[in-house]
Amino acid sequence: MYWALLVSVSTLSSFTFAQGQSQQAGNTTQDSWPHVYPGMPAGGYSPEWQTYFQVTESLPNVTWPLARNWAGNIPVQRAGHPNDTLFFWAFESSDGSFTADCDEPWGIWLNGGPGGSSLFGLLFENGPIHILSDYSVVENQYAWSTVADHVWIDQPVGTGFSTVDPTGLVPDEDQVATDFMGFLENFVKVFPNLARRPLHLSGESYAGMYIPYIAKAYFEMDNPPVNLAGIAIGDGSLLSIEAFTELPVISVLETYPQVIGYDTQVFEYFHEQSTLCGYNLTLEYPQPEHFPTLNGPISPTAAAETSMKYKKRGLLEAQRKLVAELIKRDAVSMEAGERLQARDTWKRNLAGRANGTIDPWYQCDIYYEMVDYALNFTFPWSSGHQFDVYNIPDALSPEVPIDATVFLNDARTRAAIHAPTSKDWVDYTFPVFAPTNKPTNPFGDPSIEPIAFLTELATSATAHNMKIIIYSGNDDSLIPHFGSQSRSFLSWPNTTFGGIQGFSRKPETAWYNDAGEFAGIVHQERGWTYALVAHAGHFVAYTNPISALTLAREFIFGDNPTGMVTNTNSGTVIVIGGEEPSLGDEIMRGQAGIYYGQATTASTYFFPSATVEAWDSYMTTATAILTRKPR
Repeated sequence: MYWALLVSVSTLSSFTFAQGQSQQAGNTTQDSWPHVYPGMPAGGYSPEWQTYFQVTESLPNVTWPLARNWAGNIPVQRAGHPNDTLFFWAFESSDGSFTADCDEPWGIWLNGGPGGSSLFGLLFENGPIHILSDYSVVENQYAWSTVADHVWIDQPVGTGFSTVDPTGLVPDEDQVATDFMGFLENFVKVFPNLARRPLHLSGESYAGMYIPYIAKAYFEMDNPPVNLAGIAIGDGSLLSIEAFTELPVISVLETYPQVIGYDTQVFEYFHEQSTLCGYNLTLEYPQPEHFPTLNGPISPTAAAETSMKYKKRGLLEAQRKLVAELIKRDAVSMEAGERLQARDTWKRNLAGRANGTIDPWYQCDIYYEMVDYALNFTFPWSSGHQFDVYNIPDALSPEVPIDATVFLNDARTRAAIHAPTSKDWVDYTFPVFAPTNKPTNPFGDPSIEPIAFLTELATSATAHNMKIIIYSGNDDSLIPHFGSQSRSFLSWPNTTFGGIQGFSRKPETAWYNDAGEFAGIVHQERGWTYALVAHAGHFVAYTNPISALTLAREFIFGDNPTGMVTNTNSGTVIVIGGEEPSLGDEIMRGQAGIYYGQATTASTYFFPSATVEAWDSYMTTATAILTRKPR
């Protein structure tokens, strides 16, 4: 019944799109439809549509020959919502590869948000076209489409150039996954060779919600439309907000002590608050028991305030809103001397507070207290430079422009990629979830976090020989690593895969990028891979494209064994690539310099060497302060 319904809806696609042209164009998220361009086939989806979707017209300022590529809207086949479509833009990796009948892998990329357009990823992160800060366009030599045929998809419906009926928003992640599978069924009718080829589904940020639900839906289908061979999630929100922001604050401060000016007294305060709030978790190898559920800010008022901080934006909007709120909180601007006096007062109040007392103002919202402290008391942030929650060492204010609206909303681009004319493209769309009376997370999503079913997902992945990759940029503070591993550390310790809960050994194997530079830490066990990427922020491919490309080729699409735990014939355990104990201390220190200036780097600030040395000396002796107690 389900599959019959999908097929019947797909055959109406051309009629539905044509009818849409008689409606009045608008830019509202919840009322948009695809545009009918000349040459659209009249029948249902088939390889005949390849010619229609192929991008043959020139794109503004693209002066080099692009690989063959295709773009446009395809319905998700949801009954009663014919204009619920997803927009795709696909690039082949070599001549004829995208339509070849072969066994080569192909990839799909999803940005997060929720409501973040994947065209942001294509044009600023890992796609073949790269928009610079002056709005010029250049070829991206680190595009993931150089490794494998790749498709960037705007989803859920209504995101980016995807369209949505007035009442067609998704109610939850299960519908997100169902829509995605409905889209893929139509997509492989257009490109039938892709149905059999190994698919690697990758994404970042809130895609940490999308991708596990999509994988779960895939395993629940008797006849899925594609051959899902692997999933990869970067800096992903697999967990609750408390787990991905509040829990790792101490590791953020150990990675970038510049945030608190290398002040050991301030560090001890944050460590105490983290402990009082129950954020002091310790990893073991393997993990003997599940970690407990983490609680957020302890009072209903504080919880509501935290929720509202996120409610009106996705992760893409977090930094701008966060800084505005913190500035509002401290309405009076202070000169340098006043800031020093205020900091001293803050520390005196801290010293006078009884041990074991949670701060009455911030409660357990220690992440926002950390950012607030930097903005008030630590140079360069205290001198009017914004705190980039996605990339700690970047204090440029204003930031380097990252804007694709001029390129994508140009009529020439829009026509070339068969984009809808009923809406303008924006990088972030809100809301993408339909209103509900159910409890939701701060983004309006009522779905449980994927950690709740990750063990079942891992079991299915093992049975289907599907690999799972989790990676994280070391410079991300919003969804950071926990210790020297990926910030998703709570994912695998609470997950049983291959019959064992968590990893059996501490990750401490170095990996290197194509330039021969140290790229971070990698660890692989029983079908799971995690990679911590050095000198990379939340958007890994944007901040460190060469390491991101190496990661994609060697680990996401490839089978590089570096970091693999193996058993020898004699029964001993070895790790391919060796182990470096210095990498297993749960912290990989970030870079020393903090960039600041306007849009482009005017200067790099380094703290005095004596200050850094004092911090290092403190950290080597204060073991009682730094110990994370098991719970």
